[in-house]
Amino acid sequence: MAKSVKLSDIAGQLGVSAVTVSKALSGQKGVSDEMREKIVKLANELGYKQPSANKQSSVASKSYNIAVLIHERYLDKYDSFYLRLYQSIAANAATVGSFTLMEVISYEAEKNCSMPLVVQENKADGIIVLGKYSKNYIKELNGYFGQLPYVYLDNSDVSIDVDCVISDSFYGAYYLTNYLFEMGHTQIGFMGNIMGTSSITDRYLGFLKSMMEHEQKIIDEWIIDDRKMDTGIMYSCEELKLPRVLPTAFVCNCDLAASTLIRRLEDDGYKVPEDFSVVGYDNFLYPGLCDVPLTTYEVDIQEMARESIQILTKKLSGEEYKKGTHIIEGRIVIRDSVKKIK
Repeated sequence: MAKSVKLSDIAGQLGVSAVTVSKALSGQKGVSDEMREKIVKLANELGYKQPSANKQSSVASKSYNIAVLIHERYLDKYDSFYLRLYQSIAANAATVGSFTLMEVISYEAEKNCSMPLVVQENKADGIIVLGKYSKNYIKELNGYFGQLPYVYLDNSDVSIDVDCVISDSFYGAYYLTNYLFEMGHTQIGFMGNIMGTSSITDRYLGFLKSMMEHEQKIIDEWIIDDRKMDTGIMYSCEELKLPRVLPTAFVCNCDLAASTLIRRLEDDGYKVPEDFSVVGYDNFLYPGLCDVPLTTYEVDIQEMARESIQILTKKLSGEEYKKGTHIIEGRIVIRDSVKKIK
């Protein structure tokens, strides 16, 4: 049986969104005559069959407005991981005919537990909450959402009955630490505020598991904060507080922290990996921040975004779905920031 042609097939060949294709084929506004002609022509060539009027109505009813909440702390010019994640969310939403709206949550709004305007003004059918917020704000959000479907993304520190999508922080850091042991290191430190976010906590626990399995003691001085606890803002390399005696290798909770540590070590006259080995997490770093190719654990941003959209659209349409925490695996990326020692 021949495979049926989907809107996404047409969109992919023409380099447009599935929403644009849907509008063109259904005669809606918002598409130029030239592009509409191309879409209709290709649809005919591929044998695309328009759904019946009833089915079209059903599909149209599943076009949702999805609000994405992001804290202003994640919008630093060098910390663009969440912007990249938002772009993936928007792209995945478009493939299912939905639209996204971003609302930035300020420090003041979080402190005062001011609810998002997009929810207050009923402009969203569903919500994706990106990153960590204070426990008080999370509690207020969960209560205020009421029957409005929502999903937490990259934050599992919410409650047992909330749906969330996270990367495999525990095993990602575990594999990275094991790799350092394989490269001959036994004196290994961890960089990141252990209770700064649920992701950092999980990464520290993965690091801890590897250290315990290799019968290595945890040196308190080698657990190094990378950010201010009250605001979550990352330290500059000058602000980092390093102990007098350092380990030979560091597991950093994110690539931005790793790049900051590397710059600090270089400012102190050391070289990576000749003097110290460093690994990060995310495989996403603002260009120009680090002159050393960084070994890291790559987060599958596309899959995290896709899973979030899938869960939310199923909740919106009343379909069955797997509730709870969804963990998305990544992979280690080996580069040049680790030196093998005897």
